[in-house]
Amino acid sequence: MTATTKARNTKYIVIAMLFLGWSLGNFDRFIINFAILDISKELQLTEALTGIVLSSFFAGYALMQIPGGWLADRFGYRKVLISTILVWSIFTVLTGAAWSFLSIIVIRFLFGVGEGSYFPAASKGIANWFPVDERSKAMSIMLTSGSIMGVVAPIVGTYLMLALGWRDIFYIVGAIGIVVALCFFFLVKEKEIPAIHQVQTQTSKAPLRDVLKTPMIWKLFIAYFSIYAVNWGLTSWMPTYLSKVRGLELTAVGIYSAIPPFVGIFAMLCSGYILDKMPQGRDKLVAGIFAIIAGIGLLLMANAPSMLVFTICQSIVTVMLSFNIILITSVPLKILPEAVVGTANGFINTGAQFAGVLTPMLIGFLVEAFGGSYSPAFAMLIGFTIVCAVSLFMIRPTKQTVVINPPSINEIID
Repeated sequence: MTATTKARNTKYIVIAMLFLGWSLGNFDRFIINFAILDISKELQLTEALTGIVLSSFFAGYALMQIPGGWLADRFGYRKVLISTILVWSIFTVLTGAAWSFLSIIVIRFLFGVGEGSYFPAASKGIANWFPVDERSKAMSIMLTSGSIMGVVAPIVGTYLMLALGWRDIFYIVGAIGIVVALCFFFLVKEKEIPAIHQVQTQTSKAPLRDVLKTPMIWKLFIAYFSIYAVNWGLTSWMPTYLSKVRGLELTAVGIYSAIPPFVGIFAMLCSGYILDKMPQGRDKLVAGIFAIIAGIGLLLMANAPSMLVFTICQSIVTVMLSFNIILITSVPLKILPEAVVGTANGFINTGAQFAGVLTPMLIGFLVEAFGGSYSPAFAMLIGFTIVCAVSLFMIRPTKQTVVINPPSINEIID
Protein backbone atom coordinates (compact mmCIF):
# COMPACT_ATOMS: atom_id res chain seq x y z
CA MET A 1 0.00 0.00 0.00
CA THR A 2 1.45 3.37 -1.01
CA ALA A 3 1.75 6.27 1.44
CA THR A 4 -0.87 8.21 -0.52
CA THR A 5 -3.37 5.34 -0.41
CA LYS A 6 -2.74 4.81 3.31
CA ALA A 7 -3.28 8.51 4.03
CA ARG A 8 -6.51 8.52 2.00
CA ASN A 9 -7.85 5.49 3.86
CA THR A 10 -6.89 6.99 7.22
CA LYS A 11 -8.68 10.26 6.56
CA TYR A 12 -11.86 8.34 5.73
CA ILE A 13 -11.53 6.46 9.01
CA VAL A 14 -11.00 9.74 10.84
CA ILE A 15 -14.11 11.41 9.38
CA ALA A 16 -16.17 8.28 10.06
CA MET A 17 -15.07 8.33 13.70
CA LEU A 18 -15.71 12.06 14.00
CA PHE A 19 -19.21 11.42 12.64
CA LEU A 20 -19.74 8.58 15.14
CA GLY A 21 -18.50 10.63 18.08
CA TRP A 22 -20.61 13.65 17.19
CA SER A 23 -23.66 11.40 16.69
CA LEU A 24 -23.22 10.10 20.22
CA GLY A 25 -22.70 13.61 21.56
CA ASN A 26 -25.87 14.87 19.90
CA PHE A 27 -27.89 11.88 21.07
CA ASP A 28 -26.67 12.46 24.63
CA ARG A 29 -27.66 16.11 24.27
CA PHE A 30 -31.11 15.45 22.78
CA ILE A 31 -32.18 12.56 24.99
CA ILE A 32 -32.39 14.81 28.05
CA ASN A 33 -35.25 16.70 26.37
CA PHE A 34 -37.37 13.54 26.63
CA ALA A 35 -35.98 12.21 29.89
CA ILE A 36 -36.65 15.55 31.59
CA LEU A 37 -40.37 14.72 31.63
CA ASP A 38 -39.80 11.87 34.11
CA ILE A 39 -36.86 13.57 35.80
CA SER A 40 -39.04 16.56 36.65
CA LYS A 41 -41.72 14.31 38.12
CA GLU A 42 -39.31 12.21 40.18
CA LEU A 43 -37.26 15.16 41.48
CA GLN A 44 -40.36 17.36 41.80
CA LEU A 45 -39.01 20.18 39.64
CA THR A 46 -41.02 23.24 38.68
CA GLU A 47 -40.96 24.51 35.10
CA ALA A 48 -38.44 27.19 36.07
CA LEU A 49 -36.13 24.61 37.68
CA THR A 50 -36.56 22.32 34.68
CA GLY A 51 -35.42 25.15 32.41
CA ILE A 52 -32.32 25.65 34.56
CA VAL A 53 -31.49 21.94 34.26
CA LEU A 54 -31.72 22.13 30.46
CA SER A 55 -29.63 25.31 30.30
CA SER A 56 -26.90 24.09 32.66
CA PHE A 57 -25.39 21.89 29.95
CA PHE A 58 -24.96 24.82 27.56
CA ALA A 59 -23.28 26.91 30.26
CA GLY A 60 -20.57 24.28 30.72
CA TYR A 61 -20.37 23.57 27.00
CA ALA A 62 -19.84 27.23 26.10
CA LEU A 63 -17.24 27.63 28.84
CA MET A 64 -15.04 24.90 27.35
CA GLN A 65 -15.04 25.93 23.68
CA ILE A 66 -11.98 28.18 23.72
CA PRO A 67 -9.94 26.06 26.16
CA GLY A 68 -10.85 22.96 24.15
CA GLY A 69 -9.58 24.54 20.94
CA TRP A 70 -6.38 25.68 22.65
CA LEU A 71 -5.78 22.18 24.04
CA ALA A 72 -6.25 20.67 20.57
CA ASP A 73 -3.80 23.17 19.07
CA ARG A 74 -1.31 22.59 21.88
CA PHE A 75 -1.46 18.82 22.46
CA GLY A 76 -3.10 17.46 19.30
CA TYR A 77 -6.72 16.77 18.47
CA ARG A 78 -6.56 12.99 19.11
CA LYS A 79 -5.77 13.24 22.83
CA VAL A 80 -8.46 15.86 23.35
CA LEU A 81 -11.12 13.83 21.52
CA ILE A 82 -10.43 10.67 23.52
CA SER A 83 -10.45 12.62 26.80
CA THR A 84 -13.64 14.53 26.06
CA ILE A 85 -15.59 11.41 25.04
CA LEU A 86 -14.48 9.62 28.22
CA VAL A 87 -15.40 12.58 30.44
CA TRP A 88 -18.83 13.18 28.94
CA SER A 89 -19.59 9.43 29.01
CA ILE A 90 -18.79 9.33 32.73
CA PHE A 91 -21.14 12.22 33.38
CA THR A 92 -23.78 10.60 31.18
CA VAL A 93 -23.71 7.64 33.58
CA LEU A 94 -23.78 10.00 36.57
CA THR A 95 -26.85 11.74 35.11
CA GLY A 96 -28.69 8.46 35.60
CA ALA A 97 -27.60 8.46 39.25
CA ALA A 98 -28.76 12.03 40.01
CA TRP A 99 -30.69 12.25 43.28
CA SER A 100 -31.61 15.94 43.60
CA PHE A 101 -31.97 19.22 41.75
CA LEU A 102 -28.53 20.40 42.84
CA SER A 103 -26.87 17.12 41.87
CA ILE A 104 -28.31 17.08 38.35
CA ILE A 105 -27.42 20.75 37.82
CA VAL A 106 -23.78 20.07 38.73
CA ILE A 107 -23.68 16.86 36.67
CA ARG A 108 -25.21 18.45 33.58
CA PHE A 109 -22.86 21.45 33.84
CA LEU A 110 -19.83 19.15 34.05
CA PHE A 111 -21.32 17.07 31.23
CA GLY A 112 -21.24 20.24 29.10
CA VAL A 113 -17.65 20.97 30.17
CA GLY A 114 -16.70 17.45 29.12
CA GLU A 115 -18.37 17.64 25.71
CA GLY A 116 -17.27 21.20 25.01
CA SER A 117 -13.86 20.29 23.61
CA TYR A 118 -15.17 17.92 20.95
CA PHE A 119 -16.13 20.37 18.21
CA PRO A 120 -12.94 22.50 18.22
CA ALA A 121 -10.78 19.36 18.46
CA ALA A 122 -12.71 17.72 15.61
CA SER A 123 -12.22 20.88 13.54
CA LYS A 124 -8.51 20.52 14.14
CA GLY A 125 -8.71 16.89 13.01
CA ILE A 126 -10.42 17.86 9.76
CA ALA A 127 -7.75 20.50 9.06
CA ASN A 128 -5.08 17.92 9.93
CA TRP A 129 -6.23 15.29 7.42
CA PHE A 130 -8.21 17.01 4.66
CA PRO A 131 -6.96 19.39 1.95
CA VAL A 132 -8.49 22.85 1.85
CA ASP A 133 -10.86 22.05 -1.03
CA GLU A 134 -12.40 19.12 0.91
CA ARG A 135 -12.81 20.66 4.35
CA SER A 136 -16.35 22.05 3.94
CA LYS A 137 -17.51 18.64 2.73
CA ALA A 138 -15.78 16.91 5.64
CA MET A 139 -17.29 19.35 8.12
CA SER A 140 -20.76 18.83 6.61
CA ILE A 141 -20.40 15.05 6.99
CA MET A 142 -19.61 15.39 10.69
CA LEU A 143 -22.30 17.99 11.41
CA THR A 144 -24.94 16.00 9.53
CA SER A 145 -24.99 13.69 12.54
CA GLY A 146 -26.80 16.44 14.44
CA SER A 147 -29.63 16.47 11.91
CA ILE A 148 -29.78 12.67 11.91
CA MET A 149 -30.01 12.59 15.71
CA GLY A 150 -32.71 15.26 15.47
CA VAL A 151 -34.77 12.64 13.63
CA VAL A 152 -33.66 9.57 15.59
CA ALA A 153 -33.79 10.94 19.13
CA PRO A 154 -37.55 11.70 19.24
CA ILE A 155 -38.37 8.18 18.05
CA VAL A 156 -35.74 6.20 19.96
CA GLY A 157 -35.94 8.44 23.02
CA THR A 158 -39.68 7.95 23.40
CA TYR A 159 -39.36 4.17 22.98
CA LEU A 160 -36.51 3.90 25.51
CA MET A 161 -38.39 6.01 28.02
CA LEU A 162 -41.33 3.62 27.90
CA ALA A 163 -39.23 0.44 27.84
CA LEU A 164 -36.41 1.25 30.30
CA GLY A 165 -37.03 4.39 32.29
CA TRP A 166 -34.83 7.48 32.28
CA ARG A 167 -32.03 6.26 34.55
CA ASP A 168 -31.20 3.13 32.55
CA ILE A 169 -31.06 5.17 29.33
CA PHE A 170 -28.16 7.23 30.66
CA TYR A 171 -26.36 4.17 32.04
CA ILE A 172 -26.51 2.46 28.63
CA VAL A 173 -25.57 5.51 26.57
CA GLY A 174 -22.68 6.29 28.93
CA ALA A 175 -21.34 2.75 28.56
CA ILE A 176 -21.56 3.05 24.76
CA GLY A 177 -19.55 6.27 25.01
CA ILE A 178 -16.71 4.53 26.83
CA VAL A 179 -16.59 1.91 24.05
CA VAL A 180 -16.51 4.70 21.44
CA ALA A 181 -13.61 6.36 23.28
CA LEU A 182 -11.68 3.07 23.06
CA CYS A 183 -12.41 2.93 19.32
CA PHE A 184 -10.96 6.44 18.97
CA PHE A 185 -7.85 5.32 20.85
CA PHE A 186 -7.17 2.50 18.38
CA LEU A 187 -8.46 3.97 15.11
CA VAL A 188 -7.87 7.74 15.14
CA LYS A 189 -4.35 8.94 14.39
CA GLU A 190 -2.56 12.26 14.15
CA LYS A 191 -1.18 12.92 10.70
CA GLU A 192 2.59 12.70 10.64
CA ILE A 193 4.10 16.04 9.69
CA PRO A 194 7.60 16.28 8.16
CA ALA A 195 10.19 17.78 10.49
CA ILE A 196 10.49 21.01 8.49
CA HIS A 197 6.72 21.52 8.64
CA GLN A 198 6.73 20.83 12.37
CA VAL A 199 9.11 23.75 12.84
CA GLN A 200 6.86 25.95 10.70
CA THR A 201 3.79 24.85 12.70
CA GLN A 202 5.47 25.73 15.98
CA THR A 203 6.36 29.20 14.72
CA SER A 204 2.82 29.76 13.44
CA LYS A 205 1.12 29.01 16.77
CA ALA A 206 -0.77 32.04 17.97
CA PRO A 207 -2.18 32.79 21.41
CA LEU A 208 -5.87 33.55 21.87
CA ARG A 209 -5.21 37.29 21.88
CA ASP A 210 -3.94 37.06 18.28
CA VAL A 211 -7.02 35.10 17.24
CA LEU A 212 -9.21 37.77 18.81
CA LYS A 213 -7.36 40.52 16.92
CA THR A 214 -8.59 39.09 13.62
CA PRO A 215 -11.73 41.04 12.52
CA MET A 216 -12.99 38.12 10.45
CA ILE A 217 -13.16 35.93 13.58
CA TRP A 218 -15.44 38.41 15.35
CA LYS A 219 -17.75 38.67 12.34
CA LEU A 220 -18.01 34.89 12.19
CA PHE A 221 -18.62 34.82 15.96
CA ILE A 222 -21.53 37.26 15.61
CA ALA A 223 -22.93 35.41 12.59
CA TYR A 224 -22.72 32.04 14.37
CA PHE A 225 -24.32 33.42 17.53
CA SER A 226 -27.16 34.83 15.44
CA ILE A 227 -27.77 31.73 13.36
CA TYR A 228 -27.77 29.48 16.43
CA ALA A 229 -30.04 31.88 18.29
CA VAL A 230 -32.58 30.99 15.62
CA ASN A 231 -31.67 27.30 15.74
CA TRP A 232 -31.86 26.90 19.53
CA GLY A 233 -34.93 29.13 19.71
CA LEU A 234 -36.82 26.88 17.32
CA THR A 235 -35.48 23.66 18.85
CA SER A 236 -36.34 24.55 22.43
CA TRP A 237 -39.75 26.16 21.95
CA MET A 238 -41.22 24.59 18.83
CA PRO A 239 -42.81 21.59 20.61
CA THR A 240 -44.52 23.93 23.09
CA TYR A 241 -45.60 26.26 20.30
CA LEU A 242 -47.05 23.45 18.20
CA SER A 243 -48.95 22.11 21.18
CA LYS A 244 -50.30 25.35 22.66
CA VAL A 245 -50.70 27.55 19.58
CA ARG A 246 -51.27 25.04 16.79
CA GLY A 247 -53.19 22.62 19.02
CA LEU A 248 -51.35 19.43 18.02
CA GLU A 249 -51.34 16.18 20.00
CA LEU A 250 -48.02 14.93 21.35
CA THR A 251 -47.57 12.29 18.62
CA ALA A 252 -48.27 14.88 15.92
CA VAL A 253 -45.77 17.25 17.53
CA GLY A 254 -43.12 14.52 17.25
CA ILE A 255 -43.87 13.84 13.60
CA TYR A 256 -43.87 17.48 12.53
CA SER A 257 -40.75 18.17 14.64
CA ALA A 258 -38.82 15.41 12.83
CA ILE A 259 -39.48 16.67 9.29
CA PRO A 260 -37.19 19.76 9.24
CA PRO A 261 -34.18 17.86 10.71
CA PHE A 262 -34.74 15.16 8.08
CA VAL A 263 -34.53 17.83 5.37
CA GLY A 264 -31.49 19.21 7.19
CA ILE A 265 -29.57 15.96 6.65
CA PHE A 266 -29.49 16.51 2.90
CA ALA A 267 -29.05 20.27 3.27
CA MET A 268 -25.89 19.77 5.35
CA LEU A 269 -24.32 17.33 2.90
CA CYS A 270 -25.16 19.41 -0.16
CA SER A 271 -23.91 22.60 1.51
CA GLY A 272 -20.49 21.10 2.16
CA TYR A 273 -20.15 19.93 -1.43
CA ILE A 274 -21.30 23.28 -2.87
CA LEU A 275 -19.06 25.35 -0.60
CA ASP A 276 -15.95 23.41 -1.63
CA LYS A 277 -16.72 24.32 -5.25
CA MET A 278 -17.67 27.95 -4.58
CA PRO A 279 -15.08 30.77 -4.81
CA GLN A 280 -14.19 32.44 -1.53
CA GLY A 281 -15.92 35.78 -1.20
CA ARG A 282 -18.97 34.68 -3.14
CA ASP A 283 -19.71 32.05 -0.46
CA LYS A 284 -20.19 34.73 2.22
CA LEU A 285 -22.43 36.74 -0.10
CA VAL A 286 -24.63 33.71 -0.79
CA ALA A 287 -24.72 32.84 2.93
CA GLY A 288 -25.83 36.37 3.79
CA ILE A 289 -28.65 36.16 1.22
CA PHE A 290 -29.65 32.77 2.66
CA ALA A 291 -29.82 34.33 6.14
CA ILE A 292 -32.29 36.90 4.80
CA ILE A 293 -34.33 34.13 3.17
CA ALA A 294 -34.38 32.35 6.56
CA GLY A 295 -35.82 35.51 8.09
CA ILE A 296 -38.55 35.59 5.44
CA GLY A 297 -39.25 31.93 6.17
CA LEU A 298 -39.67 32.70 9.88
CA LEU A 299 -42.13 35.47 9.04
CA LEU A 300 -44.15 33.09 6.89
CA MET A 301 -44.04 30.45 9.66
CA ALA A 302 -45.52 32.89 12.16
CA ASN A 303 -48.44 33.60 9.80
CA ALA A 304 -48.84 30.18 8.17
CA PRO A 305 -52.52 29.27 7.64
CA SER A 306 -51.93 25.51 7.97
CA MET A 307 -49.41 23.01 9.34
CA LEU A 308 -48.46 22.03 5.79
CA VAL A 309 -47.39 25.58 4.95
CA PHE A 310 -45.80 25.96 8.38
CA THR A 311 -43.68 22.81 7.95
CA ILE A 312 -42.61 23.74 4.42
CA CYS A 313 -41.47 27.16 5.65
CA GLN A 314 -39.63 25.66 8.61
CA SER A 315 -37.89 23.20 6.30
CA ILE A 316 -36.77 26.09 4.08
CA VAL A 317 -35.42 27.88 7.16
CA THR A 318 -33.54 24.68 8.09
CA VAL A 319 -31.92 24.53 4.63
CA MET A 320 -30.80 28.15 4.88
CA LEU A 321 -29.43 27.66 8.40
CA SER A 322 -27.59 24.50 7.34
CA PHE A 323 -25.69 26.33 4.60
CA ASN A 324 -24.65 29.08 7.00
CA ILE A 325 -23.56 26.64 9.70
CA ILE A 326 -21.27 24.77 7.30
CA LEU A 327 -19.88 27.99 5.86
CA ILE A 328 -19.09 29.61 9.20
CA THR A 329 -17.41 26.54 10.66
CA SER A 330 -15.35 25.78 7.56
CA VAL A 331 -14.05 29.30 6.80
CA PRO A 332 -11.36 29.16 9.53
CA LEU A 333 -10.29 25.72 8.29
CA LYS A 334 -9.67 27.15 4.82
CA ILE A 335 -8.13 30.51 5.67
CA LEU A 336 -6.26 30.29 8.97
CA PRO A 337 -3.06 28.33 9.65
CA GLU A 338 -3.76 24.77 10.82
CA ALA A 339 -1.97 25.51 14.09
CA VAL A 340 -4.78 27.83 15.26
CA VAL A 341 -7.97 26.44 13.73
CA GLY A 342 -8.90 24.66 16.97
CA THR A 343 -8.68 27.86 18.99
CA ALA A 344 -10.46 29.89 16.30
CA ASN A 345 -13.36 27.48 15.85
CA GLY A 346 -13.60 27.04 19.61
CA PHE A 347 -14.07 30.80 19.99
CA ILE A 348 -16.60 30.98 17.14
CA ASN A 349 -18.59 28.06 18.54
CA THR A 350 -18.70 29.80 21.91
CA GLY A 351 -21.10 32.24 20.27
CA ALA A 352 -23.43 29.41 19.26
CA GLN A 353 -23.50 28.01 22.79
CA PHE A 354 -24.12 31.39 24.41
CA ALA A 355 -27.09 31.58 22.07
CA GLY A 356 -28.19 28.21 23.48
CA VAL A 357 -28.11 29.64 27.00
CA LEU A 358 -29.78 32.98 26.23
CA THR A 359 -32.35 32.45 23.49
CA PRO A 360 -34.69 29.95 25.20
CA MET A 361 -34.86 32.21 28.26
CA LEU A 362 -35.49 35.31 26.14
CA ILE A 363 -38.30 33.60 24.25
CA GLY A 364 -39.90 32.50 27.51
CA PHE A 365 -39.74 36.06 28.83
CA LEU A 366 -41.25 37.51 25.64
CA VAL A 367 -44.08 34.98 25.50
CA GLU A 368 -44.95 35.64 29.14
CA ALA A 369 -44.62 39.42 28.80
CA PHE A 370 -46.96 39.50 25.77
CA GLY A 371 -49.66 37.32 27.24
CA GLY A 372 -48.78 34.06 25.50
CA SER A 373 -48.21 35.54 22.04
CA TYR A 374 -45.25 34.14 20.12
CA SER A 375 -45.18 36.99 17.59
CA PRO A 376 -42.50 38.97 19.50
CA ALA A 377 -40.40 35.80 19.72
CA PHE A 378 -40.59 35.29 15.96
CA ALA A 379 -39.73 38.98 15.48
CA MET A 380 -36.64 38.53 17.65
CA LEU A 381 -35.52 35.49 15.65
CA ILE A 382 -36.03 37.39 12.40
CA GLY A 383 -33.86 40.16 13.82
CA PHE A 384 -31.09 37.65 14.44
CA THR A 385 -31.16 36.55 10.80
CA ILE A 386 -30.62 40.16 9.76
CA VAL A 387 -27.67 40.49 12.14
CA CYS A 388 -26.21 37.29 10.68
CA ALA A 389 -26.59 38.58 7.12
CA VAL A 390 -24.93 41.91 7.91
CA SER A 391 -22.00 40.18 9.62
CA LEU A 392 -21.43 37.92 6.61
CA PHE A 393 -21.75 40.77 4.12
CA MET A 394 -19.02 42.65 6.03
CA ILE A 395 -16.46 39.87 5.51
CA ARG A 396 -14.36 41.01 2.58
CA PRO A 397 -12.58 38.53 0.29
CA THR A 398 -9.40 37.33 1.97
CA LYS A 399 -6.07 37.82 0.27
CA GLN A 400 -4.52 34.40 0.39
CA THR A 401 -0.76 34.12 0.59
CA VAL A 402 1.63 31.27 1.20
CA VAL A 403 3.00 32.04 4.65
CA ILE A 404 6.29 30.26 5.34
CA ASN A 405 7.04 31.50 8.83
CA PRO A 406 4.18 33.67 10.12
CA PRO A 407 4.71 35.50 13.43
CA SER A 408 0.95 35.56 14.03
CA ILE A 409 -2.32 35.13 12.28
CA ASN A 410 -2.68 38.88 11.90
CA GLU A 411 -1.05 38.50 8.50
CA ILE A 412 -4.39 37.12 7.38
CA ILE A 413 -5.95 40.22 5.80
CA ASP A 414 -9.63 40.79 6.37
